Amino acid sequence: MIGKGLARRALVLTVAAGCTATVVLTACSSSSGSSHHRSAAPATAGPVPRSFSATVDNPWFPLPPGRTLVYSGIKDGAKSPEYLTATHETEKITGIPCRVVADRLYTGRTLHEATRDYYAQDAAGNVWYFGEDTAELDAHGNMLSTEGTWRAGRDGARPGIFLPAHPVPGTAGQQEYYPGQAEDRFQILDLTSRVSVPYKTFTGVLRTKEWTPLEPGIVDNKYYVKGIGTVKQVTVKGGPLEENVLTAIRGY
Repeated sequence: MIGKGLARRALVLTVAAGCTATVVLTACSSSSGSSHHRSAAPATAGPVPRSFSATVDNPWFPLPPGRTLVYSGIKDGAKSPEYLTATHETEKITGIPCRVVADRLYTGRTLHEATRDYYAQDAAGNVWYFGEDTAELDAHGNMLSTEGTWRAGRDGARPGIFLPAHPVPGTAGQQEYYPGQAEDRFQILDLTSRVSVPYKTFTGVLRTKEWTPLEPGIVDNKYYVKGIGTVKQVTVKGGPLEENVLTAIRGY
């Protein structure tokens, strides 16, 4: 919500031929230091293919093909190594060429979840999220569930801005929209954080708050480093502790 006395800053993106669909990123501030925000309304029409590329080189979230980010994590109280690989594959979703990112989450040494995420970047440098194909597996590699799978353009699902080209503290947005299944939102907190992970200690880090109305009361913080992307994600409010920290970078 936009509170009394708060300044509002909006970024409007044209994402459809013949009509203007908007994603509004709101940045709110006040002299008292308190802040409120309204999450972005997701796009209402399909983007124009020529405005997007599968080449994602936003400095805060680059996806160079062939690179793997390795994380050490805790999920449901257990160790959960995770590997994020920007593949050389692309896939068109609503006519948009998207970079395919393979996300492999383990419980111990057993592959627990395999996901294909789809990202694209618009001409302004904003990174968009177009969906994911998710498979939860049992200890023998058999599929248990595909819950969480969604793609823009199917069953009312729409893409969202995963990370803006020029993050500004207070800016908020919706990263994905598939009613009742995928409704993640974010707010930029600062660009001056310091964070230590097994890989390295970083300063000048972009810190965000992320949450979803599907899990009320649970809030995560994410930390992004220029030239790398996400280096840490941790639960800071509600729910069990979940944490992922960067341990290695491979193939780049």
